[in-house]
Amino acid sequence: MRRALTTALLATSMFSLPGVAHAQAMTAEEAAALRAELAALKAQVQTLEARLDAATAEPAPAPLPTPTPPSVTAKPATEISWKGAPELKTADGWSFKPRGRMQFDMAGIDAPAGVLGTRGGLTSEIRRVFLGVDGKIPGGFSYRLEADFAGGSAELTDVYLTYGKGPWSVTMGHVRHFTSLEDVTSDLFTSFTERAAFVPAFGFERRVGVGAQYKGKQLLAQAGVFGDDANSLLDDKNNSISADGRLVWMPKFGKTQLHLGGSVHFRDFNDLSSTARYRARPFVHTTDVRLVDTGDISATGENGYGLEAALVSGPFHASGEAFWQTMKRPGLADPTFFGGYAEVGMLLTPGDSRSYKDGSFDRLRPSKPITEGGIGAIEINARYDYLDLNDGAIVGGRQRIALLGVMWAPIDYVRVIANYGRVQIDDAAIASATGDRDYSADVFGLRTQLDF
Repeated sequence: MRRALTTALLATSMFSLPGVAHAQAMTAEEAAALRAELAALKAQVQTLEARLDAATAEPAPAPLPTPTPPSVTAKPATEISWKGAPELKTADGWSFKPRGRMQFDMAGIDAPAGVLGTRGGLTSEIRRVFLGVDGKIPGGFSYRLEADFAGGSAELTDVYLTYGKGPWSVTMGHVRHFTSLEDVTSDLFTSFTERAAFVPAFGFERRVGVGAQYKGKQLLAQAGVFGDDANSLLDDKNNSISADGRLVWMPKFGKTQLHLGGSVHFRDFNDLSSTARYRARPFVHTTDVRLVDTGDISATGENGYGLEAALVSGPFHASGEAFWQTMKRPGLADPTFFGGYAEVGMLLTPGDSRSYKDGSFDRLRPSKPITEGGIGAIEINARYDYLDLNDGAIVGGRQRIALLGVMWAPIDYVRVIANYGRVQIDDAAIASATGDRDYSADVFGLRTQLDF
């Protein structure tokens, strides 16, 4: 195209030359002038070609944008994990988790005629329905608020605030008052559906108070001052106070966990009507009948002393306790009552072992839960439980229970427990229809529980 344009321009220029150049021979001067004009014309053509090239040239590709490095997503302000229920945590130390438990029991007792009246046989109950929350607060604080709704109304259980950094901590609120291994182990993790008889008989329960704790690698020390349980404190007459302490040595030798401990309890009733009463059910909770019962005894206080031991080695565990409770009766003999138990157990499923943590038994986690194609954890247990409420002139009775149990945990948060026990009563508080106060009974319990 450029060649055609050049030819056309030259032709036009030739036609514009004076007519004389075509009519006659040119002189030397005319020839020189023509060459100069042609040279100027050629320069103009070259200039036009350059401009035409620039106008028709393909545009240069635009430079590729500089790749932007992928942005780093900032850590979210709140993280959510799952521990039976959602747990929320923030980077600055806050946490919040709903918690709860449901225990549904079916139990029965077969005793001699006249002992239980209409409160025996096979019955069922909603044993516990706990709902609450717990969490942490920046600065070393933690909290828990929980209540039991099984009775149709809310009854406070754990309600406390703890401050602690390192091995030391201080707790204020409605808590268990540093008693025995059997008492401080959650009812979610006990071997049987009910605790040993001396625990309810001697009034071990949550109480309002303040306590301090040192928790080292092998040593646990706890001490505190407590009043009474939250419901009893609604009565202005109730102003009892106790000092309680517990010391545990918990070394671990290889895969074997050892537990040796003791506890003390000193309590002044300080009530306008100073009496005490020790009694216990025949294992199952579905009956209100107590076959061993001291009745109300005048007293100004009580002192208690306990010893405890436990062992966990692979699938095998053993535990036992002894507790002596003495009533303070100025001017009268001070009776001492006794309770205790001995227990052995074995996990039958390979790889499973009873859990232990910080001075108490903890959650059993099946190595092969049903969610992973296994059968969960299966445990068998045997226990001998003894309670003696006889001393001197006070005859509250003796209760001995031989118990067998099997427990199935399909996953971490679900348990099914079945128990059978043979109860032997001496000097029973309730006589049979024939007037006999020494007799035996059979008890059975079945529990399904879920917690989160």
